[in-house]
This record gives sequence, C-alpha cells and structure tokens, in this order.
Amino acid sequence: MKQKNRYLTTFYFSITAITFFAVSVFIFTTLFGDLLVTDNKEPVKIYFADNISPSHKSAIEKFNRLYKGEIEVVPVDLPFEKFTTNERKELLIRYLRGKSERLDIFSVDQIWVPRFAKFATPLGEYFTSIEREEIVPEALQSCYYNGQFISVPLFFDIGVMYYRKDKLKKLPDYPEIKKKLDSSITWNDFIALGEKISQNGAPYYLFAGDAYEGLMCSFMELIASQNGSLLENGRIKINTIESRRALTLLRDLIYKYKLTPPEVANFTENESYAYYVRNDGFFLRSWPGFVTWYRNNIDTAKDTLLFGRAPIPRFNGGKSRSTIGGWYLMLSIYSEKKKEAAKFIKFLLNNDVQKEFYYSGYLPVTESVYSDSSFVKKNPDVRFYYSLLKNAVRRPFVEKYTRYSDVISYHINRALKNKISVDEALDEIDKIINSEIETGF
Repeated sequence: MKQKNRYLTTFYFSITAITFFAVSVFIFTTLFGDLLVTDNKEPVKIYFADNISPSHKSAIEKFNRLYKGEIEVVPVDLPFEKFTTNERKELLIRYLRGKSERLDIFSVDQIWVPRFAKFATPLGEYFTSIEREEIVPEALQSCYYNGQFISVPLFFDIGVMYYRKDKLKKLPDYPEIKKKLDSSITWNDFIALGEKISQNGAPYYLFAGDAYEGLMCSFMELIASQNGSLLENGRIKINTIESRRALTLLRDLIYKYKLTPPEVANFTENESYAYYVRNDGFFLRSWPGFVTWYRNNIDTAKDTLLFGRAPIPRFNGGKSRSTIGGWYLMLSIYSEKKKEAAKFIKFLLNNDVQKEFYYSGYLPVTESVYSDSSFVKKNPDVRFYYSLLKNAVRRPFVEKYTRYSDVISYHINRALKNKISVDEALDEIDKIINSEIETGF
C-alpha cells in the first residue's frame, strides 16, 4: 500500500510539474516569443539585365543595403565589350520569349522600346504624374508607346562634336572660329576651315561610319538639319532631297574634300575614339561618353584641358541637330516580383544615383539634377549638354525601326566605302523597305 501511495505521489507530482512547465512556456512565448523567432525568410530577388558599369554596381549595392533582408537586386551583366547592341537585343528577346524567371528588369536602347513593348508591364500604376513630369521632356517622350507608360529612362545620350582646344587656339583667327563653333558652324564654313589649315596627315573630322546605329544617328542629324525627316505619315521615306544631300556630304568628306579618312566606314564609337586620339585628330562627332572613355583609357586628368565641345555643324538655313538616345528600363511582363522591381526602378531615378551616373559619362534624366545650382557649378558641361536638347532629333519611334535601320545603315555604309553611288544606295533602300512594308515583313 505504501509503495502504491508513493507511485501515486510521484505521478501527481510529475503531472503538476509538466502542467506548470507547459503553462510557463505558453505565457513566456506569448509575451516574449517574437524575440526568439529567427526570421529565415529569404529576400525577394530581382534580376536586372544591363551593361553593369561601376555606377550600376554602386547603385545596386546601395539599394540592397537599404532593403537588406527584403529585396535583393541581382545584376545580369551584358557588357558592351562582349555583346554588340544587336546581339544584346536578340539575347533579351530570347530570354523574354522563354518567359525566363531570371529576368525582371531589362535595359533597352531607346529605339527598342516599341519592339519590346509586348514583353513589358505598363508602369503607370507605379509612377505618379508628378514623378513622370520630373523626367526630362525629351527623354519622357520615349517612355510612352500606344498610350501606355511602358519604360523609364536610366540615362540619355545626345550627339556632340569634340575638338582639340590646343589646335584651335593656334589658328590666327581663333576668336572668330571659336564663336562660330559655339553658335553651330555651317558645313560650308567647317569644310572651308579644314581645307585652309594644314593637318600634316592628321584626320580633320571623324565619325562612327560602320553599318550600325551610330551611322544612322549621324545620317539623321544631317537630314534634320535641313528640316527633313525619315518618317512621313508613319512610314519611312528615304528617297528625298534631304537624304541625298546628307549622304552626299558624308561621302564627300571622305572622297572629295579628303577631310575624313576612308577608315571611318569601319568604325564604331570606340574605334573612332581610338583613331582620333592615336592619330591626333582635330574634330570628332561623338557622345558624352567619349570623355569617360578617354579618362579610362588614355588619361585621367587631361580631358578638360584638351577637348572642347560644340554643337554639330549645320546646313545653311538650318539648325544644328543632335540625335537623342539613351537606355531605358522595362519591367518584364512575366516577372512575379513587379512591385519590388518597380521600387528599384524608382530608386535609380533619385538625384544622388543620377549624379553618380553622370560621373561615369551618362547624362541624368531628371529635371531636378539640371536645376541643382551647386551641381551645375561643379559640372559646367551639364549646362551645355542640356542646351542641345532644344534641337534634339528623335529617331522614328516605330516597332520595325530596328529592321529599317539595319537596311539603311548597310547601304549607306556601302556608299561610304565607295562600293555604290549615293543614288544607288537610296534607290536600293527605298526598294527593300517599300517591298517589306507591302508584304508585311
């Protein structure tokens, strides 16, 4: 009996202890449980495809620190050194057609926006009208397609002519020439200047003349300087007086006036930069990124002392026109992380990020950067680039533009290589494009 009572006592004691422990655990976890929970939740990963420059990396790192544990941007690098723009375009299309989960945000050339619109999520719900109005108007135009706010500019480019300050200052009529350059010199005066001065074998004027988009930009600037256009009633119109005069000038610079070496017909931007520096060139049609290229490849300090900037020459009776370009951000329609991706896109438009991009050779896209007096004072060239916008020319914003551009640049390049005449080039372009329009290519 005593043994039985001992077992009962032990049993009741155990039940009481277990009950007390359970109640204690319940109360403790109720009051303090949140302090004990370890959050093992992985951050939402956003895959961002672009040419990932140091400025891109810096912006990504800042964003990831700001949203640590919540959102993580993963860069997908498509460097210009490895992929041509056409290769990059086709690679993105392949990813998107495959509905890849490793592509949330992708960067496209401004002229690709219509082509990629069907793969992109409209961004209207993520950007208020006030936020959109903060974007430079000339860049904002390309954000819309078929009435939808479909893309956001990361930075923009604009055509500019560089010249050697030291060479210019040696000319006897330097003040007069400098004044003409600053107010946009005519092609007649520009050619006359080139014929008058001795170059000792150095190239007078260089541009990117290979069969690609860079050549199209120079060609369109010349057409626009005559108040002409490639687009008429929504269709490409190439066989015009303005086109003929534009191509004739490019060709004559090489073969008639001999102010431009035939090698330009093989140059993309970087190749024209290298030739210009290596051969002690005088003038160069380029983009703001030339300065960054020079700093990275030649000298980190001399660019501001060596190079001046001027509007691109113009035809008599016309205005200097500069092609506006740039790279735009789009949000994949297949992304399952649209809200988080939109946060990163908006982050890239804040002033600090845009200013940092400027120091890497990219022009800011927000008005508030250009109205920041202290920033402009430190970077006076910003004012010059902004002034070019008033006469900026935009390439035809149509879905098949890239195909038309390939056809046009190919035959213009053949004319620059003296393989066909100006008339033959324009006739061939007109025949191909009109045929493809009629057949619905």
